[in-house]
Amino acid sequence: MDFGLPTFLGHDLTECAELCRELGIRFTELSMDFPEYQPERVDVSELSRIAKEYGIYYTVHLEGAFNPWAINDRAVKAYTETVLATIELAKRLAIPVLNMHFHEGDYITLPDRKVCLYEMYPDEFKAKLTAFRDVCTEAVGNSGITITVENTRSFMREFVAEGVGLLLESPVFGLTFDTGHDAAHGFRQFPLIERNIERLRHMHLHDFSAERGDHLSLGEGALDIGRYLKLADRYNCRVLLETKTPEGVRQSARYIKETSN
Repeated sequence: MDFGLPTFLGHDLTECAELCRELGIRFTELSMDFPEYQPERVDVSELSRIAKEYGIYYTVHLEGAFNPWAINDRAVKAYTETVLATIELAKRLAIPVLNMHFHEGDYITLPDRKVCLYEMYPDEFKAKLTAFRDVCTEAVGNSGITITVENTRSFMREFVAEGVGLLLESPVFGLTFDTGHDAAHGFRQFPLIERNIERLRHMHLHDFSAERGDHLSLGEGALDIGRYLKLADRYNCRVLLETKTPEGVRQSARYIKETSN
């Protein structure tokens, strides 16, 4: 099982690589929410040098606002160009996983309820979703790259379950299980993953407590971490220790070492 760590706000990639070497961690997940990891700004030769020097590889987390089935066609074009550029970057750097959220779109507030626009315009939603799936499938080809869809609050909505199903019709797509997101919403996100469990490829592992929320270091909350590690092992998942500071990752790594002995 390969463990990874995220890129940290205010820390450069070499610092992340040094921490990987310190802790025996195999990969770093590049966050495209940060300006330095936009495809057009990445220095491929420098990232290759760091990976070789420190014995690591990379995965990618597409930006949180990523929405290639947006109602605005210009936005769709920009997001599609972004994912295609990221796929090409992944091919050059031997990146195996691109992780993304499933954007649930905007809502219109009526006097008695909120209405999701994708539920009101299902044909347009599904057509754009299918187009995104197909262009990614063609671009990935036989490179071995997997685009994994991570559970967020959108996973509790039926139209999202249908949309995830459409993506999973392509072998290019898989699933990421984020343990803290699921716990923070009453464990209501995992059923969608469980229904498609054979497509689980990636895990974001962090602890959760009702008082402090998620993205806690392992052992700081109430989750059964051992159960999640067994799940990751069963489905051959990479495991990102998704605590957002170097010390938080150190603590999570210590927890795994201490509890596995």
